[in-house]
Parts: sequence; structure tokens; C-alpha cells
Amino acid sequence: MTTGTKTLPPLRPETEFTVSTPEGMGDVARPLSLWERLANNSAFRRGMILVVIAIIWETYSRWLQNPLSFPTFLDTVEALIEAIKSGVILKRLAVSLQTLVMGYGIGLVLAVVMTTLAVSSRIATDVLSTLTASFNPMPAIALLPLALLWFGLGTPSIVFVIVHSVLWAVALNMHSGFLSVSETLRMAGQTFGLKGLRFAMQILIPAAFPAILAGLKIGWAFAWRTLIAAELVFGVSSGQGGLGWYIFENRNTLDTANVFAGLLTVMAVGLFVEGVIFRLIENRTVRRWGMQRG
Repeated sequence: MTTGTKTLPPLRPETEFTVSTPEGMGDVARPLSLWERLANNSAFRRGMILVVIAIIWETYSRWLQNPLSFPTFLDTVEALIEAIKSGVILKRLAVSLQTLVMGYGIGLVLAVVMTTLAVSSRIATDVLSTLTASFNPMPAIALLPLALLWFGLGTPSIVFVIVHSVLWAVALNMHSGFLSVSETLRMAGQTFGLKGLRFAMQILIPAAFPAILAGLKIGWAFAWRTLIAAELVFGVSSGQGGLGWYIFENRNTLDTANVFAGLLTVMAVGLFVEGVIFRLIENRTVRRWGMQRG
């Protein structure tokens, strides 16, 4: 269409289209079924794994028919329930956890101090790297004879070996995490004038927290198994022993069901710490920050 010297664009009729759902796609927002919700639940999946292990345990022990060397799962659970009712295993567990908290806490404090010094000084970095390479491969149980000579028989010796098992693993992971923080984040923090403790708290620790959390998990696992092993050797003091000593006592009396009950308690504590405490920390930190997949 031409009006004078101007050419107007052609007029096109308006058309309305009705959008239909593609065939075969189904309802995108449909609610999940019960099985799908359970399959997406990590606690349910882990629980099913434990059920399968218990079934295999029960089947093998019944086939073996030797309760002295390998009691059935049901006999072990029965012995555990009796030990809980009598309060014996709970008292032993309390002693072990008290010692564990002492050693784990001291190890964490030392690891934080050493890592902080290593981040701020090249010489301290060399010292930490040398000490970690020297002592981290050394089994903590190998220091038991020295601990016995230095601290005597009892809790201080066990705390010493726990500190050794925690310190180097946590310090190594923390230092590696700090070194992995990108230069972009470091420069951003310096741009906003962050220095010293504020720089570490607001930049380094959040950015390196996945590595720090991994170190805390490794340190916890090392501390727990070192504690049980140490108590198996000389974990009784003043008539009170921990969970490892409970296992050792029942082994001496050939009460294998109670030995397995003690081992089940060790496993249950490990599952609780990993599946509840550390999972809660993960959900509220690295997963909320988008630094870890669910």
C-alpha cells in the first residue's frame, strides 16, 4: 500500500492458536508415587542396604551353625538389647564418647592453629607440609607404647593417640582447601578491605568449607577407630573401661554375641554421626551454598 511517497507495510490478519499438550508427555507436575518418594530418600536407601546385610548375616550364620565364632544377627540384637537394658553398654559408650570428644576437640584446635599459621607464612607452610608428610602416614596405634611411657595407663594416653589421628588429617585437608581458593575470590575480598581474621572467616573458610568438612569427616573416622583400638589394648582405668574394653572383656569370656553387640554399637555410632550430624552440617552449609550436589 502506497500513500504519497511512503510505502506502508502490508496488513496481516491476526490469528489465534490454541496450544495443546504434546502427545505422550503426560502431566509434568504430577505428584510422585510412594515408591518414587522412597527411592529419592537417601535414608530409606541406606536402610534397605542395612536390611540386606542383616539378611545375609542371618542366612550365613544359620548355614554355618557355629554361634561361638559367628552368632546369628537375631542373637546379636538380643544380646545388644539385654546390654542396653542392664545399662552396661550405655555406660561404656558414655566413657568412650567422653574420651573421644576430648581428643577430637584438642586435635581440631591444634589443626586450626597450625593451618592458620601456614596460610600466613611460607615458613609455617613448609613446617606443616613436613610434619604432615612425616606423621600422617604413621598409624596412631603405633604410638601406644610411647603414650604408655609418657602418660601412663588411662585416659591421657588414649587422648594422645586420638589427637595424633585427628590432627594431621584435618590440617592437611584444611590447608589444601585454603590453597584451592581461587585468586578471584581472594582479590574480591582484598578489594572490600578484608584482612586477617575477617578475610579468613568471610572468604577463605566458606570457599574451602567442602575440603574442611571432608577433613572433619576423615578426622572423626580416624579418631573413632583409634579410640576403639586403644581401648582394646589398655582402655580400662580405675575400673571403668570404654566400648573397646567391653568388646575385649566379652572376647575373653567367649561371649561372642556380646562381642558382636559391641561391634554393632560401634557401627551404629558411626552411622549416626555420618548420617545425622555431618549430613545436617552439609545441608546447612555446602548444599545450601550450591557447592555440593544432593
